[in-house]
Parts: sequence; C-alpha cells; structure tokens
Amino acid sequence: KVKAQIEEKEGKTFDVFTAVEFKTQLVAGTNYFIKVHVGNEEFVHLRVFKSLPHENEQLSLHSYQASKTKHDELAYF
Repeated sequence: KVKAQIEEKEGKTFDVFTAVEFKTQLVAGTNYFIKVHVGNEEFVHLRVFKSLPHENEQLSLHSYQASKTKHDELAYF
C-alpha cells in the first residue's frame, strides 16, 4: 500500500518490492518498521504509520532509509 509513496520519494520504480521482516511499535496507532527487498542486493527500511480504526485513514509512509543491505538491522528510526 505504500509502494507508490516510496517510489515517488525516491524518483524511481521498483520491479521487486517484497517485505522480508517487520517490527511494530504501538503509539496513538501503530508504527510498522518494514525491511523491503527492492531488487538485486538492495533493501529499504520503511516506517509506516497506521492510525487508529476510528480515524479511518490510509496507511502513510512516515519515513524511510535507502541503501540498506540484507544484513542491516531493522531498528526504530
């Protein structure tokens, strides 16, 4: 659901976009930290926010870290 958002921010499209790991953090909603394989040996780490159900909002890409590797630890950012 956030693929288009990261592609817009990076200014490119990803043929491969596969989540391989995630962590969550409860706030006034939920932060999802997701490691995504985007092709070759490239990965990006995404921070995606999901609001509380009564707010009825879409998932939003809060921030991201590009140029990650498969072995980079997925941590809060």
